[in-house]
Formats: sequence, C-alpha cells, structure tokens
Amino acid sequence: MRLDKFISKATELSRNECKKILHRGEITVNDEIIKDGSTHIQADDEVLWAGEPLLVANGSRYILLHKPDGFECTLKAKEYPIVTELIAVPEVSSLRIAGRLDVDTTGALLLSDDGAWLHRVTSPKRHQPKRYEITLAEPMNADEQAHAIKQVANGIMLEGETQKTLPAKLSFLDETHAVLILTEGKYHQVKRMMAYFGNKVISLHRASIGTINLDGLQMGECRFLTQDEIKQF
Repeated sequence: MRLDKFISKATELSRNECKKILHRGEITVNDEIIKDGSTHIQADDEVLWAGEPLLVANGSRYILLHKPDGFECTLKAKEYPIVTELIAVPEVSSLRIAGRLDVDTTGALLLSDDGAWLHRVTSPKRHQPKRYEITLAEPMNADEQAHAIKQVANGIMLEGETQKTLPAKLSFLDETHAVLILTEGKYHQVKRMMAYFGNKVISLHRASIGTINLDGLQMGECRFLTQDEIKQF
C-alpha cells in the first residue's frame, strides 16, 4: 500500500493533510523519516506519526477496560505493569489506547487496533463527553465552588497553554467531591484544572466515555464493545 493512502486510512486525514505532515518530516517508517507519499509499505513495517504508531483496521477489536490503580497506559513496562497485561486476547500487543490515564487514575479505558476509530474517540472536534469523578485534597466552600463552576464553563487558561480549555461542566457532590465532564483531553487536564483553583486531586476516576460506562465491570475486568457503542464514534 502507498504510504499516503495508509496514513489517510489510519487517521482520516485528507490527501493534502497527509502531504503536509509528510513534508514536515513527521512520518517515520522503520525509524526512517519518509517524505515521499508514493513509497510502498509492507504489512510488517512500523509507521509512526510524531512517535505514535499508525494502524489500519483489519478485523479490528474494540475493548473497554476498567483500569485499576497502579497500571501504566504504555506499550512497554517502565516502573509499573502495563494495562494490556489485564487483557487476555490474541495479539494484545497490537492494541492501542484512546485517551491514556495516569498510573494512579482508575476507570474507563478504550483500546483498539483500529487507528482511525481511536483518533475519532480522542478528537475534541467530536465533542464526546468524558465524565471524571474527583476527590480533592482541600474542601471548597459554596463561593469557591460557584466561582470554579463558572470559570470551567467559560474555559480557563492552563499554565503552558496558548488556548483556553473548551467549555466544560463542573458540579460538586460535597466540599471535597466533584464531577467534571470534558470533551477534550489535554495532558493531565483534570489535575491541572483543579490546580488552577489552588487545589489538588487526590483521587481520580473516569466513569464514562460518550455513552460507554463501566456498569457490570469490576476493577481490572474488560469486555468487547457492542456494535452500537463502536458506531457512536
């Protein structure tokens, strides 16, 4: 298959967009930067975009995992075991993660070997809501809660960013427990948003992604998605 066609199928980028990322040297094939979209690649070639692997769906699997604390969302173990160790399916190493969670964060994690689908799950353009349940280190009184709710709804400028966060919905269950619904996934976003208000997240759980929730799944368990769940992305 031609490299530009492979990139388009794996990412749903247009032909012109594929040309641009190739020209910028963002694509590597077997660790070599390739700028020629007409280059033919083989099934066993490793194609990376900005260091992240690209895959084209071929009899794809779509899996929901109830991630426990203490597992890394990486392909190779570093300090902790990796989440794919919890999934007993053939060729588990071909699975990739949509929207990684920190080691100490629990909850809904989607994995697949369908690269274009994974991209749709994580794209902020899709406005897919992700529900996070938060435990805070410091209590917030009614005035502080009202201020945070308003700011989050309008978007806030996180340190190191050039654009505000997208409008989000924050609600409080009590002084130290909150629910945050996001439609994007910036690096450590929930923790950074709470830090913006001078607080610290001591427990974080992703309860759902879109309409997909963890009902019936114990911590560490996984299941295949239904066709309706797959199609929503």
